[in-house]
Amino acid sequence: MATPITVAYGDGIGPEIMEATLHILREAGADIAVDTIEVGERVYNMGATSGILPAAWDTLRRNKVLLKAPITTPQGKGYKSLNVTMRKTLGLYANIRPTQSYHPFVKTNHPKMNMVIVRENEEDIYSGIEYRNTDDMVQCLKLITRSGSERIIRYAFEYAMANGRKKVTCMSKDNIMKMADGLFHRTYDEIAKEYPNLEKEHYIIDIGAARIAAKPEVFDVIVTENLYGDIISDIAAEVSGSVGLAGSSNIGEDFAMFEAIHGSAPDIAGKNMANPSGILQSAVMMLIHIGQPEVASKIHNAWMATIENGIHTGDIYREGVSKEKVGTKEFAEAVVKHLGKKPSSMPVANYKKSEAKKTAALAVRAAAKKELMGVDVYFHLRNMDIKTLGDAVTKLAGSDFTAKTISSKGLKIWPDGIGVTNTDQVSCRFMGNASATHAKVAALLSRISEAGLDFTFTENLYNFDGAAGYSLGQGE
Repeated sequence: MATPITVAYGDGIGPEIMEATLHILREAGADIAVDTIEVGERVYNMGATSGILPAAWDTLRRNKVLLKAPITTPQGKGYKSLNVTMRKTLGLYANIRPTQSYHPFVKTNHPKMNMVIVRENEEDIYSGIEYRNTDDMVQCLKLITRSGSERIIRYAFEYAMANGRKKVTCMSKDNIMKMADGLFHRTYDEIAKEYPNLEKEHYIIDIGAARIAAKPEVFDVIVTENLYGDIISDIAAEVSGSVGLAGSSNIGEDFAMFEAIHGSAPDIAGKNMANPSGILQSAVMMLIHIGQPEVASKIHNAWMATIENGIHTGDIYREGVSKEKVGTKEFAEAVVKHLGKKPSSMPVANYKKSEAKKTAALAVRAAAKKELMGVDVYFHLRNMDIKTLGDAVTKLAGSDFTAKTISSKGLKIWPDGIGVTNTDQVSCRFMGNASATHAKVAALLSRISEAGLDFTFTENLYNFDGAAGYSLGQGE
């Protein structure tokens, strides 16, 4: 019985590269039954702020597999990213982006490059939680969970084992974000011990990104957080020779989405110029996922043989290397003609049914002892100077709290600080003199409100099993 899949033709060049890809899949013998949904620009313009209609969700939930071409998100307020919406709604926690060199047929300075980036897909600043607090200040929340970190890191190690990879590298910024990125790094170190046959290493993300740009061949599998993974995936695709060649998969417990990483390129839409390789590579990943690795190998080998024979679309065409410049349709036909053939200089694809485990039991941990220690209160200064605010919060702290510090953007400015700030929001740390309680915090906020001070938000300060669960960088 044919495997049902959902297909979204997308916007811009999407329809033509999707049709080229489906043509290759049909000719290669892919056993699939296609249901088509409409998403993207036209749906946005119909008033659906997420770019998708309820009927499309029904199809996705029924088929559980989506092959999606690039879409266009209209500019302006109120429109939500369809990709982010899908990843969250369908629980697509793992984004997988393989990137390799196709030297000498595709120009690159890194002919030995062959890496896979495993990116956490649901957390980090991509949660989309932002606030404007004052005339001058906005904030964006970065959310990292132990469970989310464990799930993506374990997936990366399982992927490496299933695909014959040798090393898993973690990238984070825990020299600065000691709690959020520190949690991700610590989780990596704990899980890494379970895989003694794999090499492990950690890079601070800025150094890691620079190393990808300069020496990508030293990496094998990289696992990282959402924002970092988004950035380094594009760096890797760029240094490989063409973003247009890269595909990706988004994997969850029950659903999967496969897509190219490039955009909808409306400037060349309908001109038979687009390279369908990115969505074709994504389709190869999809075929492996649905249990048709032989067809996936057949298509990938035919694609590589086509590239080796110099049949190239304009984005990778080079005089002296390429033999024929072709359009989207002609490239697809060339791949079809190469079905059954194998590359002579590039590694032959031979995919297996095994893939990374999508499900891994998360470690069960006893709940920590949680103690409320105090509260950080954020103030909109307006026309108040820091000394005046310091005098006010000292009195308002009462007998339950002590006003310890006032900080501006994490820098202590009171007491014993510079006493000035270049913005209009500051935070005051109130620590409990005895046992702090929610009732005492509420009473403190009531006194602050009655004094006419404008507090924008608060953060309770907790200890977990005796360790501070809050940053100590504000003068503590």
